[in-house]
Order: sequence, then C-alpha cells, then structure tokens
Amino acid sequence: MRPLRRGMKAVEELEEEMTEAAADSNEDPLEETEDLEPLEPDDGGTFQQVTNLLNIMDSGAAKTDAAGAGPDMRKTLASVIITEKATSEPSVVMNALIRCLQVPKISTQRKVNIYNILQEIIQQEGELEEQGVQRLVAIASKEMRETLEAEGYVKAEVASDTLAALSRNHFSLVMYELQHHLKPLNLTDEFVIITLAKLANGNVFEFMPYMGITLATIFTMLRLANEAKMRQVICSATETFCETVQFYLRHLEDSVYPVMTEDQFAVKLFPLYRYFVTVWLRNQNPEVKLGVIKSLKPMLNLLLPNDDLRDQVYDYIPLLLAEYRGSLEALFITQVLRQILEMSVTTNTPVPEMQLHTIFTELHVQVCAKVPAQQQYSSQNLVEIVQCFIALARSYPKELMKFFFSQIEMSKEAIRVGTLTLIRAVVSADEPRMNIRTISLAIRVVKNTLSDTRFKVRMAILRIIGQLALSGYQDRIKGWGLKYVSVQLTLSTYKLTNHRESFYQRDLEEKMVHKVTMDTVRIITSSVSGMTNEFWVRLLCYIMETDYTEALTPICISLTNLAERQLHTKDAAAGVASKSKHVDLPAPQKLLARLLVLMSSPYKGEGRGIAMLNLLRTLSQSIAPSMADMWEVEIPLLVKYLEEHTEFTWNQKTWEDKLIQFLRNSLKKTRGSNWSLRLSKELNNQIESFDSPSLEKGFLYRALGFTLAMGLEADKVEVLLLELLYKTDYSNDFDREGVILCFGLCARGQVKTVLNVLHDFEERIQESEQSWQIGAWRKDHPWRRETVKSALMVIYSCVASYCHPQMLLTHVDNPITAKIIHHYSSSCQDICLKMAFMKSVMQVTKAIKNIKDLEDFQFAQKMTLTGIITATIKEEPTDSLVSPVRTMAMEALSHLSNLKPFYSMEENNELMDISIHSVISLQPPAEDNESIQTLYANAMHALEQLMEGLMQRQLDPKGLQEMVHLLEKWILSEKEGEREKATNLHLHLMQIYVQSIGVCIPLKLGQFGMLVGLMAPCTCDSHRRTRIASMDVLSSLLDLHASQTCSSWGPSKELELAKCKEDLQGPDVEKIFSASSRIAKVACVQFNCDEVVSLIQKLCENIGAMDLQHDKASVTWIGTFLQMRAKELEDKVAEILGAILVHLPVVDHLEVRRCLIEGILLLAHYHQETVLTSLLRQPLPMERHLTEVWLAVAENVPFARTMLHGLMGRLQSRFTPKANATSKADIWRLAAVDPLMTLCTIHLLIQKIDVNDKLLDLFPDLIYTLLLQLSSSQGPEAMSPVLKTWRLVHAGMLPEEINLQRITIQSMQLLFRRLNSEQLVHTLEEQGVWALLQSSSTFLQGVGLLARLCMRSMEGYRQRLSELVLRGMDSDVLSCRISSTAVCVEFMSDPVLYQEKLLKPTVLLLEKGADQEDEALRVLSLRALGNMALGAPKKVRQYRKLLLEKCLDSLRGPVSTSVTSEGMEALAKILAELREGDVGSSFSVLCEQCRAFFDSESELLRLKAFVLFGRLAKVVGISKKHFFKEEVKKAWIPLLLHCQDPCPDAAQACVATVFQCAHFWGWKAPESSSGRSDSSTADEMTVLQTTLCSILTQKKPAVLYSFLLGTMTYVSSNLPRIRSAACDLAGVIMKQMSAHHLKKLDFPALRDWPARGLPRKTTIWAWSPSVPQAFCPAPHHEYLRNASSLIPSTDPHGARVLWVIFVSPLEASRRPRWGDVCADTAPPAVSWLQTQGFPFLSPREPRAVTMVAWGEQGAFHWLSGPRGGGDGRAGS
Repeated sequence: MRPLRRGMKAVEELEEEMTEAAADSNEDPLEETEDLEPLEPDDGGTFQQVTNLLNIMDSGAAKTDAAGAGPDMRKTLASVIITEKATSEPSVVMNALIRCLQVPKISTQRKVNIYNILQEIIQQEGELEEQGVQRLVAIASKEMRETLEAEGYVKAEVASDTLAALSRNHFSLVMYELQHHLKPLNLTDEFVIITLAKLANGNVFEFMPYMGITLATIFTMLRLANEAKMRQVICSATETFCETVQFYLRHLEDSVYPVMTEDQFAVKLFPLYRYFVTVWLRNQNPEVKLGVIKSLKPMLNLLLPNDDLRDQVYDYIPLLLAEYRGSLEALFITQVLRQILEMSVTTNTPVPEMQLHTIFTELHVQVCAKVPAQQQYSSQNLVEIVQCFIALARSYPKELMKFFFSQIEMSKEAIRVGTLTLIRAVVSADEPRMNIRTISLAIRVVKNTLSDTRFKVRMAILRIIGQLALSGYQDRIKGWGLKYVSVQLTLSTYKLTNHRESFYQRDLEEKMVHKVTMDTVRIITSSVSGMTNEFWVRLLCYIMETDYTEALTPICISLTNLAERQLHTKDAAAGVASKSKHVDLPAPQKLLARLLVLMSSPYKGEGRGIAMLNLLRTLSQSIAPSMADMWEVEIPLLVKYLEEHTEFTWNQKTWEDKLIQFLRNSLKKTRGSNWSLRLSKELNNQIESFDSPSLEKGFLYRALGFTLAMGLEADKVEVLLLELLYKTDYSNDFDREGVILCFGLCARGQVKTVLNVLHDFEERIQESEQSWQIGAWRKDHPWRRETVKSALMVIYSCVASYCHPQMLLTHVDNPITAKIIHHYSSSCQDICLKMAFMKSVMQVTKAIKNIKDLEDFQFAQKMTLTGIITATIKEEPTDSLVSPVRTMAMEALSHLSNLKPFYSMEENNELMDISIHSVISLQPPAEDNESIQTLYANAMHALEQLMEGLMQRQLDPKGLQEMVHLLEKWILSEKEGEREKATNLHLHLMQIYVQSIGVCIPLKLGQFGMLVGLMAPCTCDSHRRTRIASMDVLSSLLDLHASQTCSSWGPSKELELAKCKEDLQGPDVEKIFSASSRIAKVACVQFNCDEVVSLIQKLCENIGAMDLQHDKASVTWIGTFLQMRAKELEDKVAEILGAILVHLPVVDHLEVRRCLIEGILLLAHYHQETVLTSLLRQPLPMERHLTEVWLAVAENVPFARTMLHGLMGRLQSRFTPKANATSKADIWRLAAVDPLMTLCTIHLLIQKIDVNDKLLDLFPDLIYTLLLQLSSSQGPEAMSPVLKTWRLVHAGMLPEEINLQRITIQSMQLLFRRLNSEQLVHTLEEQGVWALLQSSSTFLQGVGLLARLCMRSMEGYRQRLSELVLRGMDSDVLSCRISSTAVCVEFMSDPVLYQEKLLKPTVLLLEKGADQEDEALRVLSLRALGNMALGAPKKVRQYRKLLLEKCLDSLRGPVSTSVTSEGMEALAKILAELREGDVGSSFSVLCEQCRAFFDSESELLRLKAFVLFGRLAKVVGISKKHFFKEEVKKAWIPLLLHCQDPCPDAAQACVATVFQCAHFWGWKAPESSSGRSDSSTADEMTVLQTTLCSILTQKKPAVLYSFLLGTMTYVSSNLPRIRSAACDLAGVIMKQMSAHHLKKLDFPALRDWPARGLPRKTTIWAWSPSVPQAFCPAPHHEYLRNASSLIPSTDPHGARVLWVIFVSPLEASRRPRWGDVCADTAPPAVSWLQTQGFPFLSPREPRAVTMVAWGEQGAFHWLSGPRGGGDGRAGS
C-alpha cells in the first residue's frame, strides 16, 4: 500500500506541476516554437501538455516528496500519462511528440524519452495518420544518419528502434526510406544497415523480396568499408540476414511473396563469404576477426548444402586453420571447422586429402599443447576438437591412425597422452559404429605405448582398455589388455605398500593410477564375457597376498562379477563346468580364512566387508557346497547389519560375535570331515601376516580358538596348540593375551586336549626351570621364567573361564587351581607374578560362581588361597602404595568370599580389619603423581568391594551399625587423612545397601534422617578434609535411601554434588555455606516426609551443641529442606512446627532465631491452614517467641496479606459445611481453633502491618468476615466448646480486653482507619454504628446502617461486597444468611447488583430465603425482593412472576404478622413498577388475599392490606376494570367501616384507598385526604356513604340489600369502633332502602346470625356452569333465602345446576381453580370434590345439593337434601 500511496501522491504533484507549467506557458506560448514553420493547427492543448510532461521527465533534480516518490517514479508516471492519452488520440499525441522533436536545441535525453514514448504508442493498437508516419520516418531517418558522436550514437539507436517499430505496420514507408539511402558503390551510414537487419529480423516475409538487392548492394560496399566498426556492423547484419533466410526457408509455405530457393540465396551469399574469409579475416583487429568468425556459421548453414559451393568452401579451410596461430579464441574457429567436417561426413564428400595433414596437425596441437592464458574456452574447445577428430575418423580412419602412430613415436608425455585421449574418444564414438579395421589400427597404436611407465600414459592406456570393453570390443582386449591391467594392478599396489615418506608426489601419482586401474577392472569384470582363467587367478591371488587394503573392495566386487558370469555361462571352452556351479579357486580354507580375517574390519578400504560377504556368497558352492544353503541365509543378514551402520555407529565386539557365530554355524555343516582342521591350519599360518596389535590379528586368535574347539582329531589339535605355544613371543603383551584367549576358547570343546598340551609343555620346559631363562625351540626369543609361568597361570584360569561347567567342577581343584598355586609358589614372586596369580584366582572364582547348579560344591583350595592372599596383603607396606597387588588381592578375596565354604563371622571381621588397616593407614598420594593416585583410588574401590562381599550375610541396620563401629576409631582419628578415608568407607557401607536393594532391610524409621542430620553440619566444618569427607558420607546415605525408596538419582545431581564438593575445598566461608545449601537441595529430593521430620528434629537438637558455624549450617539445612519440601510435608507440618517452636525459646543468637522463624513462615506459605491451626492452638496470651513469629509475618506485606486470607478462612469455615477428614492433613486443617485466638492474630496483623498498605483489596473480605463473626456471636452458635489444649500459660482468667466482640469491633475500626477516610470514620461514630453492633437487639439495624454507609462511601468495593453477600446468603449457617440478607436489603435498593450483573443469582438466593422458616430471614428476603423496585425498577417486569409468587406465599398459610406485612409492603413496591398486563392471573388472587386481611386483628396487617388494595386500584386498566369493580363491591363495606379503624395509620390508608376506588362506582374520585383534618374526612365519608346508598336504591337495590347484610356481620366485631361504624352504616343503608326490600329482611334471623354455628369470619363460594365466573365469591343475594336453606337447584336461566357452598375461615380457605372443574354437568364437579376429601351423595344425582361448612379448627360437617327430593332443599 505504501508504494501505491506514493504513486498517487506523485501523480497529484505531476498534475500540479502541469497546471503551473501550463500557466507559465500561456504567458509566452511561442517561446520554444518560434522557429517552426509552418505551425501545426491547434490540437486542443495536447502539445502543451506533452511538453510539460516531457519537462518533468527531463528534470534530473526533481524533489522527493515526503512519501518517498523520487525522480524515477515521476518520470515513469509522466511517460505513462502520455502513453495513456495516446490510447484515445494516438495521432494527436504522435503529432505533438513530432513537433517536440523539431524544437531546436533539444537535449539528447529529451529526444531519447520522446522516441521511447513513440515506440510505445506505435505498439498500441490504433490507426496513425499517414502524414504523421511519413514525417516521423523522415525525422528518424535523418536522426540516425547524423554524425555519430557519443550522444549521437544514443539518438541514432533509439531512432533506429523507432523505425523498426514503425515497420511492423508501415513496412513500405520505412523500407523505401532505407533503400533510398542504400546505393551501390556508395558506403551508406552505419545505422542504415543496422536498421535493415532489424527490419529483416522483425518482418521476415516482407523483407525477402528485398533480400537479394540488399545483399548485392552491401557486397559493393565491402571494399569501401575500411573502419572496424563498419565491418563489425556488416558482419552482424549478414549474420542476421542468414538467420532470417534460414527461418524463411523453413516456413516457405507461409510466404505470399515469390519463392526464392536455397541455392539462389547461397549464390548471392557466397561472394560475401569469400570476401570475409580472404580479406576481412586477415584484419589485425580482433573484434573484426571475431565478427567475421561468428558470421561464418550461419553463412555456412546456407552454403554447405550446395554441392558446387561446398568444394569452394573446402578451399578456404587453410585460411581458417591459419587463425589458430593468432589471438582469436580457438573455440570459434573449431566450431566452424567442426561444422564443415561434420557436413562432409553427412554429405559423404570428404575434404581434400591434401588438407588432411594440416587439419590433423593444427587440431592435434590444440590438444597436446599448453593452452594460452588468454583462451577462456579451452575445455569447450577440446570437446569441439574431439568431435572434429571423430568426423575425420569416419572419413579417413587409416590416415588418422597413421598420423596418431607418428605422434606416438614421439617420446613427449603430453603428445602421447593427448594422442591416447583422442584414440579413446574415437573408440567411444558409436554412431555410426567404427569399423573393425579402425579399432584394430587404434589398438596397434596403443600397444606401441605399453612400455611407457609414466603415470599419465599408463592411466590413458587403462582408460582406453576400459573404453574398448564398454564399447563392445571385449574380444580385442583379451590377452594384452587384461595382462596390462593385471601388471598395473600389481605394480601400483607394490609401490603404494612400499612407499617412502619423502616421495609424496609419487605416492599421489600411484594412487591415481591405482584408482584408474580399479575402475578399469570394474568395467572389464562387468562387461567382458568369457574372461580368461588367468585374469581370474591373478585377481584371487591379489586378494590373498596384498597388504594394500584400499584395493580389496573393488577387487572383491570385480571378482563377484566375474564369478557370477562364470557360474551362468554356457561356454564349455572357457574351462568352466557350469553344471556344477564351480569356479577355479585356490585352497577354499585359505580363501575363507583370509576373507574372514579381513572382514573383521569391515569398513576399511571403502567398506570391504560387504564386498567380501557378497564374494563369499557367490563362491559358496566352490568353497564348501555343504555351507552354501546356510550362507544364502546368513550372509544377507550380515550385509544388512553393515548397511544399517557406518564406521562411526557399528560395534566391534558385536560384529566379531556375528562373524564368530557365522564361522561356528559354517563349521557345523562340515562335521565329520577335516575341514575345520584345515581351516585351523590356514588361520594359524596367517598369524605372522598381521602386525601386533591389530584388530585383524585379535580376531584371528579368537577365530582360531573357536575353530580348534570344533576339531575332531585331538592329536592334530595338540600339535597345532603346542606349535602355537612355542612360537608365541611372551614378552609381547598382545600376542600373549591372544594365545591365552585362543587356549580358553579351544577349551570349550577340547578341555582335556588343552590340559594335556599344557602338561606336555610344562614337562618339556621343566628341565630348565632353575635357570634364569627357559630354553625353547626358537633361539631368537629366549623367555624369562616368571613371564612364562605367569602366562601359564592365566592360561589355566582362562581355561576355567571358558570350559564346560561340568568339566570345570571336575578339574578346578586339580589340576587347574593346583597348577596355579604350584607356579606361584615355585617362583620368585615378583610383582608381575603376584598380579598374574591374583588375576588367575579371580578368573577361577568367577568361573565357579557363574555355574548355575553348584548345589553343595565346596571349593577345597579356598582356605589355601585365602592364606596366600592375606599373607600377601600383610607384606605390603602400610605407609606407601607402589603396585596394584594390594588392590588385586582384595578383589580376589571379594570373589572368594562368595564361594562355599563361607567365612565365619570372626573370619569376616579379621579380613575386614586387615584390609581396612592396609588401606586407611596409607598416606594420601601427591597431587602430581597420577599413577599413584590411580592405584590409591583402585585400592579404595577394592576395599569397598571386599567389604561388600563380606557384608552380604549381615545386610541389616544392625550390621551397618557394627560396621560403623568398626570404623569409629578411624573417623575420630586426629589425622585428617584417616578421617577422610574412614568417611569414604562409610560411603562404601551405604553403597552396599544400594547394590543390595533387592534383599536389604531398610533402615529403621528416622535412622536415615538422623544420620544425615548428624553429618550435615559438618559440611561447614573449619577443616577442608572433614568437609569433603562429610559430603561423601551424605552422598552415600542418599544412595542408600535411593536404593530403598527406588527414587531417581540422575547424573545431574551427581554433577551438582561434584560442584559442591569443589566449592567446599576452598577457604571462602560464603562459598562453603552456599555449597552446603546446594548439597541440602540435592539431598532434599531423596527424603520422604518422615525422614525430613527426623532430620529437622536432629538439626534442632544439635543447635547450641557446637559452635556458631555449625548452628548456622543446621538452620541453613532446615531452611533449604523447607524451601524445597514444604509443599509435600502437609501431614508432617505439625511435628516440624512443634520441634521448631519447642527449641525456639532457648535459641539465643538472633540470626539463628530469625532463620528458624523464616522456616515457620515458609511452612505457612505452603501449608497455611495447618500452620495456622498449630499457631492458633497455642495458648493465650501469646508468648514472646510466638509474637515474634506474627511480627515477622507482618513485615512481609504480601505474605501477611496471604495469612490474613487464611485467618479469614478460619473464621469463615465456621459458616460453611464441615467436610469429612480423609487424611491426617485434613484432620489438622479441619481441627477446631478458638476464634478468639484467630481474632487476636488478625488484630495484631492489621495493627502491625505496614501503614502504607491500605489493604484495599482485602478490605471487603475482612470487613465482611468480621461482620459474620460478630453476627455469630449474637446467635446460639456463639458459644464454642473449649478444648483441653487451649489453656492459659499463667493461672487465672483472660484479661478483660480479650473478648470476642471487643476484638472484632476493634479490628473493624482499625480497618476503617486504614482507609484514610476521616469523614466515614466520623460518620460511623456519630451514628453509633459500633454501639448498635454490640447489642444483639440492634445488631441487624447496625448491619444495615453499616452497609448503607459503606455503599455510599466506598463505591470501589461494591462488586466484591456483593459477591461476598451472595456467598453468605448461600451459607448453611443461619446467622450468616441473616446478616448477609440484611446487607443485601441495602444492596437491592441500589443499582450495584444490576450493574455488576449479579441480580439474577441474588434473586434466586432471596427466593430461597423467602421460603425459609426463620422469621427474620424471611422478612429480610421479602424486603430485599421488594427493594428491587428501588434498585433495578427495569428488571421488575422480568422477575414479576417470581416476585408475585413469593410475596403471595407470604400471604398464605400460618405465617407471622411480620412476614405477611413485609410481603404486602413488597407487593406494594413491586406493583408500582408493573402494569395491568404484567400482573396476569395473580391479580384476582391479590385482590382476594388483600381483602382477607381487611378484618385482621393486626393493625400492621390492616394497614399494609389497605395500602396494597389502593396500589391495586392504581394498576387496574381497561381489561381488569370490570373484575376489579366487583372486587370493590366485595371490599366496599370493610373499606367504609375501617375508615374508622382504631389504628390512625390504617384508617388514613383506608380512606386513601376508598378515595382511589370511588371512581369504580362511576363517580369522580375525591381529592386525596392527605393534609385534611379527621373531622373533614369523616364528613366527606358520611356524604359519600349517603350518596352511594341513595344511588344504589334507585339503580341497584339488590346491591344495597347485600351491603346491608354484609354490614350486619360487623355488628359483632371485636373492635368497638368497627361495631359502631357498622351500626352507623347499617342505619344509613336502611334509611335509603326501599320498603320492598325491607320487607324481605328476616329480623329474627339477623338477630340470631352470630349464634348460628357458622363462624363469623367466613367467605362463601358458589359454583355453577351457567355463571360466567367459575367460582363466584359472595353469590348474589337473591339466591340466599336464609342461613339454613338454599333455593331450588335451578338458576334464573332455567338450567339444572349443582350448587356447592364453601364456608371457610379467613386463614384456611381452600379455593378451587377454574382449571380443576370445567364441565357442563354436575358429575365432574362432584368428582373433583371427592378428590379433595369431601363426602357426597352419588355423583350420578346432579340435583343433590350439598353445603359444606369448614370450621376454624379444620373440622367440617355436611348437609344434604333427600335423593331425588321434590324440592331439593337441604335438610338441617
């Protein structure tokens, strides 16, 4: 986008500049064009616009705009604008540009820009005016013919390009102009020819008619063209013309012009060719020469196909050859010459024979001579020359070979090599195939050089031989060629294996010859069929004899190829019996032995292993037919192994094992024959062929041992073994070990033979044992007696190691062990002999131990050997170490200890004591003596191994303790060296447990931690050696623990311990403590929780027992362990904390005390609850050390805040359900703590924490938690049981100030003071919040007031407080729910819950609270629900169903007055926010329930009922108006009477309600009674009553009659004022009543009404299908005759109905619903009544009438009329 924006800005700038330029140009429009005659007609300003744009393009120093659009972009945009304009008006724009070209003194760059734009316009589609095109052609022609200077050349170039572009659509005009300036014998301008070439290239077919005249005219100019530039132009144009003609000839069918033949063109072209070659090619200018040479190739393409002209071209070949001697690049000359020669072959018209020698000589020189430095294309030139010679060989093979022969006779190496290279190229040419005569001549030439020993010549000959084989002339190389290859192979190998270091160059040359020889052998063996047996034998012998390993791989590959050919050939004359699949071989055993030994190093010599394996597989039938099938299976597996690995990834031992197994499997196939014995002889013969040491010779000894073990003829095996013993040089360690291994392996199958050979050999040398040297058959290698005896001892032990177990048990005591003891005892016992003896003992004991079924085998020589070894140990000096004898002796004892009979306990202790004394008493070696250090380390290791072997039978903690006791005197030694070594032995004891982890008994519980705790402080000891030794002991203990617990112990930990050990060696105290801490970190991960406890307890116990440095180390370890493991010590925190708290009071040093307290804090960080439990269960009042702990907590503000969270959790846990403990940690976490201790701690932290930290984020949680705690102290759960562990430190009672309520309120006061809100603190004090909270009677009032003040003053905490309130409302603790709901009452009156999107969960919790039994909770829940109308009035409609339901539930059932009154008050608030349609079906229920409380005995209920009814009157709309009018009728009498209610508030509310309901009678409602006196209100009510009665008398006398009856029920009211009001109202009604209705009154019955048995507080319900309302309260008075009878069961409409009258008390009415009964006949109603528990007569009798009276006590009675009675009246 950035380049686009830059471009757009550049366009805008261009437009601005064009506008400015246009304005400037208008001032003097003729300034630049005054010389133009005549002026062009007006073009609408196009010329001016183009001029302006060209000016912009010419501006070289154009400014760069801010967006980065530079001059290049501006020029490009200007050019694009001109071109785009030309798309719509091409002629106009072109004329404008032509005018610009005619402006005088125009710059070169401007002209170049104009011509470039013109070329773009010409290339566009669109017609151009002919006149304009003509003018442009004339101008451009003139431009390119002007004087060619530096700038003029550029103008001529673009003008030429413009004409070329014009020629595409206006060829005739352009061609006419150019031909006009191309005149014979007149040298034209340079660019005329250039442009003609461009026209020819771009308009091939149009140009052809002009081609002849053009070439003819140019030919007349050749003599006149003397300048080099003009000659180059003509040559280049001629090249283009020739290429154009070739294109034309290839597409003749597309031409519409007269056709010219190829010969016609050739005739016209040849004069040019002749002139170029004879005249211009001799020019001294190299550029002219190059131009001529390049133009000759396309010219020859046209000339050579012509038979007449071809011979003339041959005549000028010498002129071309002469140019080789010049400075011209030889490649271009050779390319032309190759073109001529190849055409001569194609046309079968050879070049003249008289020119052959010249051609041979010139080309041969190019190959043999050194290439001049200026020749850049020498390699390409050589390729071209080779192709030339191939062409010559096809035409003149005999002459060419004669020439080669003449050159070969010269002795110069370069000539011979070059000639041989050309011969190889000729031989390799296979299209067309060279005739046999030519190949024969070439081989004669080659044979003439076979005696040349120069390496380049030899390589060239070898390459020719290989090429002959590749080209199919295999028969031609048999004999001389194969012999030469064999000789070169042998010669190069000999020279390479016998090279001299001073002749490095010659070695390189021979390596090159050898490589070429190998390549030739590979070619021959892969391509030559019917190979001579001589060559085959030569290659096989080469493998058997050569020491040059690099040649083995290719030779083996070649042999494999030859063998495969011989096995598959059918040529009987070749001397091969194909049917038996055999090839001629030397001795098969010899070949197999040779290949096996060489294959032991399979990756030498470019991977000879695979090649030799393949050769073996191919020759399997010839070597051993019985092995062939097995080899077909085994060899591919060996090859696969080698292919899957490299010399860097393979394993020598694994590979040798595979080869040995291959050898064994092979020999198994030859059982019953002497094959293995013959192979053994061949292997024995090859021993001296390899140097010592070498991998091949080592494998040879091993293979020989395995092969001899499988020999069947024991006597012959003995001869070979005896020969091997005598010819071995025992002074050579490699050979000696090889023979020992060979005898051991042979003993696997020939143990008796081996023992017999050894016995025979010992007898033969026994006669000279007493002499210094033992004589032998070989006088050149005399042997020392001890050397031979040591070798014999080890041979015996090696025989024991390898022989069969059963044979070993037979011979181990005698002769094997007896011979070893004999040779040791009968010698001078020097160090070497002692070492050989110890090695032999170890090998023998290992061999016995490895036997699986030893049963009760007793090693009879054990005690003898033990005595010799212990005597040897005692003889060793105790203060110095000079040999490994001591080490090997202890190792021998270790092996002997594992054999029966076992050592007794006393023998064990004696051996350990001797060994420990022998090693620990040694002086430490000097640091500069590495050999002694190695011996010293080996001795320590051997001692450890010995003690391990001796402890195998007492691997238990008790045995470990005894061993430690054995080392105690050395650990307590005054010498640092002895302490160090004793501690190292302590390490060894731990390693015994590690290595015996499968059978060892773990340390006792806590023993490991105590051992570490004892040694840990010593890592900071003042003595360096003690520090190092202590660390080693700790490492040993860790190894022990790792073995017992199977925990990880990786190298990274070992490395860290090594680094710590290095730091402990320095004197820097800080580094020492740091290293000790790091050791603790490494050790810590190995400890389980129990051991950590014992460690910390031991460290705490040791505090004060030693100096300060040790105490610091102890607390350092404690701190480190707690830092790393505190998180995992959940079950052990109490024990650790107890240990620290017990020892903390007695610690005097401040720094140590501080570290211990930090440990407590660290525990609290990870196990806050457990630590809190432990600390909070400490006795009150707090002691000094406990106070220090909490003060340390307060210093770390973030941690103190975390602890405050935990303390709050302790208090809050009392208000959450208790969980069941599932672990010890849960028990501690759930353990009861004294809330008083918790509150004291919170008070201390709040008081001591940094005053700058306002605890703002904790404030809501703290305040709310303390408030809940305060609320719980008001309820029944305030008194918590006192635990026995909670006791006072001092006798007596707690101080008076330590009180739950007091501490809680003080903490709250501290929190509010931290807010720095003085106004809030003052307000709290002024309004007595704290006093209200202290009293249980005013607590909820104080809570509400506190919540109200917090909401007003702390808006930032509203959300968090709201969340906490919701959590508290969901608590199982009643006091918590009550307090939280009290706060919620205030929150619901504020938008906070709605704003924080917490309204929905709050409403759900309040719904739950409204259903609770607790009166206070229910009241508060209803109050909070009602307050929604204040805090979230817009949400009332959303929750209207829930709100109405819960409030209505408070009006039903036996609930308290406060609940009912709160429900009605909430309804009044809610209805204020609802409309008529929002209330729905609840409206009728509301009306009914509200009227039910008009006569309540509670003044509060009457007050709330009147207010609610008035609110209902305001809600009524159109749809409910009729219904509510009926409700008003029913409620009118109570309303009128209660206007005289004894409660003033109720009376006032009732009056207001009456006034609000008056308009339902059709009258205008009176004004509100507020502000009026009681007398005026009473007067108005009297007037209202009188007026209403008079109107009803006239309009609805029946209604008035019912009012009278209703009024009479209040005559017996309990309220005097109501009774009085009832009498007054009855009088008013009766005054207004007509005489007709007065006669209906049954005055006696009215007088008896209160005594009728029916309660006075009743509601009557009636049901009839014909009445619109399903259930009609207070049925029409005309249906009532008296209190004990009913009218007939026929309504005024004449339908038969069933009447059911319910008479129910106010508090327990059971009103049915419309959905319960919906039918047109009686049975459904009766059925429904039956389901409700009422008895009836048969439901099939719909005329039956039942009256059910439900008394106040819940009992009922029923009255029914007779079944089918005549009048259907009910009986009494």
